[in-house]
Amino acid sequence: MTRAAEVTVAVIVEREGRYLIVEEMIDGERVFNQPAGHVEPGETLAEAAVRETLEETGWAFVPAALLGAYLWTRPGGGATTLRFTFIGGVSHHQPERALDEPIIAVHWMSRAELLAQAPRLRSPLVLRCIDDHRSGRRLPLESVADLDLESARTAPQVRAIRL
Repeated sequence: MTRAAEVTVAVIVEREGRYLIVEEMIDGERVFNQPAGHVEPGETLAEAAVRETLEETGWAFVPAALLGAYLWTRPGGGATTLRFTFIGGVSHHQPERALDEPIIAVHWMSRAELLAQAPRLRSPLVLRCIDDHRSGRRLPLESVADLDLESARTAPQVRAIRL
């Protein structure tokens, strides 16, 4: 029996060659990741990206484009994640805001600094998304921004056409 993929969002925010990164405790280990998390019922993908960024960093995220959708399965038969990664900026910071429980610290890190922490990256998607961002990849925000879990679940199936 196959399990459905967990739908998550993540954000890429870059300033002067540094990326907004969270350091968090996951399964007893300190790891680095982009601000990211699950989509909650009733919210769109873009709303989830804005909410997760604020909850994890105290920064107000403003989406500008979609970087891409990434499918990744944790090694050893773990859960599969479908990650929608958004690109954007931040409008203001609320440093007094309490951050989500697993967050230890918020950093602005260069790609080289993240590469030096490679064993501590939450998944290979951290560097993959930064590399895709650096390559100039951009997709229209409206292509998925308004998608929510319910509309995705009830969308009519599309049959594959074999040529």
